[in-house]
Amino acid sequence: MIYDIAIAGAGMAGASLAAALAPHATVLLLEMEDAPGRHATGRSAAFWSETYGGPAIAPLTHASGPWLMDKGFLSAHGELHIGRAGDASAIDAFEAAYAESHITLSRIDPRARVAGLREDWCLGLAEPSCADIDVGALHAYYLAQSRKAGVTLVCKAMLETATRDAQGWTISAGGTQHHAHILVNAAGAWADTVAERSGVRALGITPLRRTMVQLRMAEPLPQNLPFII
Repeated sequence: MIYDIAIAGAGMAGASLAAALAPHATVLLLEMEDAPGRHATGRSAAFWSETYGGPAIAPLTHASGPWLMDKGFLSAHGELHIGRAGDASAIDAFEAAYAESHITLSRIDPRARVAGLREDWCLGLAEPSCADIDVGALHAYYLAQSRKAGVTLVCKAMLETATRDAQGWTISAGGTQHHAHILVNAAGAWADTVAERSGVRALGITPLRRTMVQLRMAEPLPQNLPFII
C-alpha cells in the first residue's frame, strides 16, 4: 500500500496531526517505542499559559483555549510571574509586551499569595487564565480519533532509512518497508535523527532529560497556590 502521508512519531504532535489529516488522506503513524507517548508527551507536567512562548505565539494559545476547555482537558490553576525589586524593568517589559493583547495581567504583591516568600520577592504579575492540561487524556483523544478515521499505527517502528524518488518515499522502519507520498517528521527530540536518516540536513536538536523535583513540605500547600514563574 502507498499511503498519502507517513508520520514519524506518535507523540502529541504526530497523533494530533494524524487525527486532523486522516479524514482527508490515508495516514501511516510510525512510533519507535512499544506504545505512543513514552517521552516528552508522557512526561509533561503541562500547563496552558497564554504568555508562554511570547506575544507571537499567544494568539495561537488563546485560539486553542475554548476547544480544550469544552473537551474537558483544562482545569483552572492561575499563574504568577514573580521578581525581586531589582527586576522592575523586566516586569515592566513583560507587561508591555502583552499590553495590546487580550491577556489579563494584574500587578500584585506575590508575598500576599505565596506564604514564605522572602521579602525581596516583592514584584508580581498574576495571569489568572493559566490552566492545567490533562496531557494523557488529550493524547489519548487524538489517538482514538486517528484510529476511528483509519490511521495505521505501527509501534516498535523506528525509522531506519527513508529515500525519496518520483513516486514518493520508501521508508524502512522496524524491519519493514512502507511507502508514502509525503513524510512528516514529528519525532520531537529525535527529529534530527529522522532527518539525517531521510537525507535531510539536521538542525541541531538534541534530546535532553527532563527533571522534576517533588518536595515534601512541613506544612501542606494551599489548593489555590498558582503556578509560579
